[in-house]
Amino acid sequence: MTIKTGIGQDSHAFEIKPGKPLILAGVNFDHSLGLKGNSDADVIFHSITNAISSVTGKNILGSVADELSQQGVKDSSKYLQIALNDLQEWKINHIAISIECLKPKISPQIELMKQKISGICKINIADVGITATSGEGLTAFGKGEGIQAITIITVSKS
Repeated sequence: MTIKTGIGQDSHAFEIKPGKPLILAGVNFDHSLGLKGNSDADVIFHSITNAISSVTGKNILGSVADELSQQGVKDSSKYLQIALNDLQEWKINHIAISIECLKPKISPQIELMKQKISGICKINIADVGITATSGEGLTAFGKGEGIQAITIITVSKS
């Protein structure tokens, strides 16, 4: 059996004006501001996509996602699906996600986010781990200016 580990990161600042929904792992959060970006700016799906890209060597975020966004595809789950297709014979064993933000509170939505991720990635919900920290005001994310997500993914093939 061959095992690989990938790491991905993404971060976005909050929009200055209200109106854009805040979506994390495909879940709508009750928050007055969404995240800046050409897409829905789902930092969690973006960090998972980047983690998969570090395994496959095929970058999705950037030119592929930008082109799709220009065609009106703003749903980050679509970018994640492209990355998942690139895994081919690799099987996801575990996804670990760390989120840093002062607001909103992440904990109340963790189980729903895990359900969304496990469904899209076709893995057991027990194989998705999510932690969140406020950042103690040490970074822009900890000061409430945006959200950062870091993902580690473990994959294997026989």
